[in-house]
Amino acid sequence: MEAITRMVAERALVIFSRSTCDMCHSIKTLLQGFGANPMIYELDQIPNGQQIERALIQQLGCQNLPVVFIGGECVGGDGQVMSLLLKNQLGPLLKRAGAIWVWND
Repeated sequence: MEAITRMVAERALVIFSRSTCDMCHSIKTLLQGFGANPMIYELDQIPNGQQIERALIQQLGCQNLPVVFIGGECVGGDGQVMSLLLKNQLGPLLKRAGAIWVWND
């Protein structure tokens, strides 16, 4: 879990993803569309990716990728991100975390 904590601390927006996952691609595209420049970890392309994925599942209860962290806090997966979007809470959350510079309410 310490490795995940260090990775999440690198940026205001961190996405743990799999390069072959369609939903991961959709969430990355959505968040980048807000103007964010997330740190993206493709777990199928990094040496310790399987260990990180297991830790996300065991310690955070995340069942699927992507797993999104905003401002150092685990937001969750695609369902949670989409829920924030539909409630008009995603943009303000990204702005408060410093992941984007401008957001018009």
